[in-house]
Amino acid sequence: MRNIQESKLTSARSGAELLIDCLLAEQVDTIFGYPGGAVIPIYDALYDCREIRHILTRHEQAAVHAADGYARVTGKAGVALVTSGPGATNAVTGIANAYMDSVPIVVLTGQVSTDLIGRDSFQEVNIFGMTMDVTKHNYSVMDIRELPRIIKEAFHLAVTGRPGPVLIDLPKNIMTAQTNLSPAAEIHIRGYVPSTQIDEEAVRLIASKIESSERPVLVVGGGAVASGAAEPLFQLVETAQIPVATTLMGIGAFPARHPLYLGMLGMHGTYAANRAVHHADLLICLGTRLNDRLSGKAKSFAPHAWKIHVDIDDAELDKNILVDLGLCGDIGDLLRKLNACAIPPKSTRWAEETAGWQRKVPHYNESVAPGSLNPQEVIRLIDKHTQGHAVVATDVGQHQIWTAHHYQFSRPRSFLTSGGLGTMGFGFPAAIGAAIALEGPSAPPIVCITGDGSFQMNLQEMMTAVDYGLPIKIAILNNGYLGMVRQWQQLFYERRYSSVHLTSPDFVAFAGAYGVPGLRAQTPEEADAVIRQALTHPGPVLMEFNVREEQNVYPMVPPGASNDQMLTGEDEK
Repeated sequence: MRNIQESKLTSARSGAELLIDCLLAEQVDTIFGYPGGAVIPIYDALYDCREIRHILTRHEQAAVHAADGYARVTGKAGVALVTSGPGATNAVTGIANAYMDSVPIVVLTGQVSTDLIGRDSFQEVNIFGMTMDVTKHNYSVMDIRELPRIIKEAFHLAVTGRPGPVLIDLPKNIMTAQTNLSPAAEIHIRGYVPSTQIDEEAVRLIASKIESSERPVLVVGGGAVASGAAEPLFQLVETAQIPVATTLMGIGAFPARHPLYLGMLGMHGTYAANRAVHHADLLICLGTRLNDRLSGKAKSFAPHAWKIHVDIDDAELDKNILVDLGLCGDIGDLLRKLNACAIPPKSTRWAEETAGWQRKVPHYNESVAPGSLNPQEVIRLIDKHTQGHAVVATDVGQHQIWTAHHYQFSRPRSFLTSGGLGTMGFGFPAAIGAAIALEGPSAPPIVCITGDGSFQMNLQEMMTAVDYGLPIKIAILNNGYLGMVRQWQQLFYERRYSSVHLTSPDFVAFAGAYGVPGLRAQTPEEADAVIRQALTHPGPVLMEFNVREEQNVYPMVPPGASNDQMLTGEDEK
C-alpha cells in the first residue's frame, strides 16, 4: 500500500475518525452536508471535531452548490457530505455543475456496507459509476487501509492542474471499522502531471506577434481566474494596451470599469467584444474552452486572426477551434514571462476604435412607462450601491446575462454563476457557500441575483441562511416568465409562449414566514430605496423587483451564426 503510516496512538479509532483526521490534514474547515443512515458514523465523528464546521443545508444539491460557491471565492476545495442512495443522486447535478465550470470540490458520499453492495439494498446506488463522466476522478473505498491515500490524492487532484470535482464513496462498514492508521504524509500519482512549463521560445513568439499586430485582442476565460493570473494580466494589458474580452466564466479577471475592457464575448456578449474578435488580426485566448456559446459558427470565428490558445488542459487545444499556436501550461506563468519581455505599447487607434463600439451596447429600452421597472436598471442600482465590490451569485437565464453586462465587477472570484451546465437553482446556495467562506467584519456584500423561476428551484435554503445569520441580499427579478425560454421561442421558433408563463408565491410573505425582511419595488425610485435599505440590514433580506415582463437580452448572436451577425434589439425601442 502507498502512503500508509501506522499511528503511534495506543488505542484504535474508527474509520470515520480517521476520515476526520485526514480532512484536518488537508486543512478542511467547513463541510456542507445533510445526514442520513449511511453517514451516521461520520456525523458522530464530526460532532466531536471542533476544528471543522458543519453547515446543514436543506437539500443535497444545495450542499454541493454551497461547497462550489465556497471553492469559487477561496480557491480551496469545497467539501460536501451526503448519504447514500437519494442523497448521492441528489448531489449529481451539483457535481456536474462543478465539473463543467472546473471548480475544485470533494464530495463524500455514504454507501451501504461492502457486503450489501450489488444486492439492491436499501438506499444503494452505484454512485461511483453514475459520476464517472462528471468528475475529474472518483473513488470507492473498499479497504480501510486505502483511506488515507485516497483522501490525500482526492484533494490534490481537485485543486491542481485543471480543477474539478472528486467523489469518494464511503461504505458504512469501512467507516465503523477499527484502525490505527494516520493521515498520509506524501503523495505520488503515477502519470499525473498537472502542469507543464511553457518554453521561452513560445513566449518570444507570442511577444513578437503582439508587437507586429495592429488589432490584437485578449480573450480571457475562467482559467485565468483559477490560476490567479489577474495581476499579471492587468500588467500586460496596461503595458501593451491590448483590448480585453472575457467569457462568462472569466468575468472579474479584469476590472470592468477599465477603458480597455470590451465586455463579455459570445452569444450573449457585447457588440464591442464580438466585433473586436471578428476583426482582430491576433487573438490570444487564455483559459477558455472556446465552446459553441463563445465562438458561434466555428468556421467564421475570428477569420482574420492568428490564433493563440493557452490552457492548463491540453485536451481543450484544437477541440472546438483550430488555432495557429496551442500551448498547454499555466496562464499566470505565461503572463509573467510575457511581462518580462517588456512589450512596447500598441498604437491607441485600435483601442479607441473598440471603445467607440462598446458605447453602443448592451441595449435596453431605457424609457419605461410610469410605474414600471427595467430589470437592467435594478442591476445597475445594485452596482451603484456596492461600487462593484460585492460577491454576486446568479442563477441561469436573462438575469444572469444582464448581471454579466451591467454589474461592473472589479476583482476575480466575485462572480459566481453556472456557465457550462446552466443550472437553475445554483445561485442562492452558492451565495450561502460564499457567505460562509468570507464571513467576518471585512467581508464584502453578498448578493444573489435571481429570477422568479430559478429561485423556486432551491428556495428551501432560506432556512439555512437564517440558521447561520448569513448577510445574503436576495434580488428576485420577477417578470412572470421563464424569460430566456420565452425569448428563444419568440425570436427563433415563432411559437406562442404561454407554456413558460410562471406563477409564483408571494415572495415577501414567503420571506416573512422565515423571519426574513421582505421588500418589494416596481419603480426605479422604489428599487433604489429598497436596495439601500437591504444593504444596511445585518442578516438575510429578500428583495422582489416586479420588472417589465417581456424585456429581452441583447445583443444576441443567433445559433449557428458568426460573431458579427448580432441581433441588437433596435427594433424593440
